[in-house]
Amino acid sequence: MQDLTPRRTRSQRIVAVIVAGMLPALLASASAQAAQAAGYPDKPVRLVIGSAPGSGPDIISRVMAERLYKAWNQRVVVDARPGAAGVISAELVLQAVPDGYTWMMLTSQLLVASRVIPNIKFDLDKDFASISLIGTVPFVLMVNNQLPAKSLSELIALAKKSPGALRYGSAGTGASEHLCGVMLNALTGTQMLHVPYKGVAQAIADTIANEVQLTYSVVPAARPSIQGGRLRALGVTSRTRAPLLPDVPSIAETVPGYEMLGWYSIVAPTGTPADILAKVSAEVVKAVKEPEFAEQLKGLGIDVVGSTRAELDAFRREQTKRIAGLVKAAGVDNK
Repeated sequence: MQDLTPRRTRSQRIVAVIVAGMLPALLASASAQAAQAAGYPDKPVRLVIGSAPGSGPDIISRVMAERLYKAWNQRVVVDARPGAAGVISAELVLQAVPDGYTWMMLTSQLLVASRVIPNIKFDLDKDFASISLIGTVPFVLMVNNQLPAKSLSELIALAKKSPGALRYGSAGTGASEHLCGVMLNALTGTQMLHVPYKGVAQAIADTIANEVQLTYSVVPAARPSIQGGRLRALGVTSRTRAPLLPDVPSIAETVPGYEMLGWYSIVAPTGTPADILAKVSAEVVKAVKEPEFAEQLKGLGIDVVGSTRAELDAFRREQTKRIAGLVKAAGVDNK
C-alpha cells in the first residue's frame, strides 16, 4: 500500500501557508469593521416604513428616532413609503447599500403580504438582517350590536347553527385580519365567510352598519368603536388579555391554542456589517425600554419587547411558519 503521509503533510503545509497569507487581510478587515462601527453613525440614517404618516408604525418610528438622536446626535429620518402592505418599502430598501444607514420596519403585515402577493422581488428571510423586535399588538374580534351573541362561545354556536350565514370583514384577502378569521374557523369547525375590503376602516364601518356581522382590528384602531358602544368586543387574539381592554377575554380562553399578533421590528439589508447591526440593536433596545417610550407604546396598545437580534431571528422563523400554514389554509399562498 502506498504511503500517503508525505502527500498529506504537503497538503497540510499548503493549507497552512494559505491561511497564514490570508490572516493579515482578515485581521485588517475585522479591524476596519470595528473602527467603522465605533464611529457609526456619522451621518443621518433612513428608516423606511411601509405605512402612511400617522399610522402605528409611523408613530413608533418617530418616537424612536427622537430617542436615538439624543444618543447619537444624528438624525434618523423616517421615510414613509405606503403601498402594497409594505412591499414597496421592502423593494426600496433592498436597493440600498448595506452600510447601516438604511433600515426598514418589518411588520406582521409585510410578512403576510410576502406570502400572498405574487411576483415578490425579495425574500424576507434571506435579504433582511434582524436588528430588534420592538413590540407586539393583539387584534380584537368585534361584532355588530344586533348580533345575538354576547360571548365568543355564543358566536361559535351561532355560526355552527347556520354555516356560511355569518360574514366577517378584513383589510383585504390575505391580510392579518383575514387570517384571524381563517384560524378561528379552523380551530372551531365553523364556516364564517370572509369579505375583503381595501382597508380595515371600511371593514369596521360596514360591521357597524351590519353589512358584515363581525371583523377584526388591532386594538388601537378598535378601541374608539368599542368604547363608543358602536361594536361589541368578544375577544382579543393574544394569549392573555390586553391591558387596554382588560374586560375583554382572550379568544384562547375559549379556543385553546388560538393566537394571532401584529408586530413591529427593525431590520436592515443583508450584508450590513455585523458590528453595526449589533450597535444599532443595543441602542434600539435601550430606547424602547426607556420608561417614557415604553409608556407611549403601551398607550398604543403595544406590548413592549425590545429583543436581541437572535431573539428576533427566532421570532421571525416561528411567525413565518405560522403564517405559511394560515395562508395555505386560506388558499391565497403565492408560493
